[in-house]
Amino acid sequence: MTAPSPIATILETPAVHLAARILLTLPFWTSGIAKLLDLDGALAEAAHFGLQPAWATVIATLAVQLGGSAAVIAGRLTWLGAGALGVFTVLATLIAHPFWTIADPMARFHERNIFLEHVGLVGGLILAAILAHRRGRHP
Repeated sequence: MTAPSPIATILETPAVHLAARILLTLPFWTSGIAKLLDLDGALAEAAHFGLQPAWATVIATLAVQLGGSAAVIAGRLTWLGAGALGVFTVLATLIAHPFWTIADPMARFHERNIFLEHVGLVGGLILAAILAHRRGRHP
């Protein structure tokens, strides 16, 4: 069953498409901007997770977070931007939210929820790539 006409009209509006891409990538580009504004904090975060050299990790993270977001938002090379953000999210989630290693049930529950939210975000990135491909926005 297709969406009712008013809903279909909204879903086909270019401004809604742009807003959705901006919102989908919001966690990434805001994190990238925050890292740029606090490079010492970004380096400390990388070191905290044992990612060495920290400076290389921060550069790669910024490139993926900002470059991937820009690609998805612009609707250009969406498959590449969404793919990079998806792989980044899987790796970062495995590193930062290993809920299966936490003994305290409440803390484990909290980390599991964060882990699953990130998995859902990866699903959204996959859908963005699929939709861009179907619309021919993959030069």
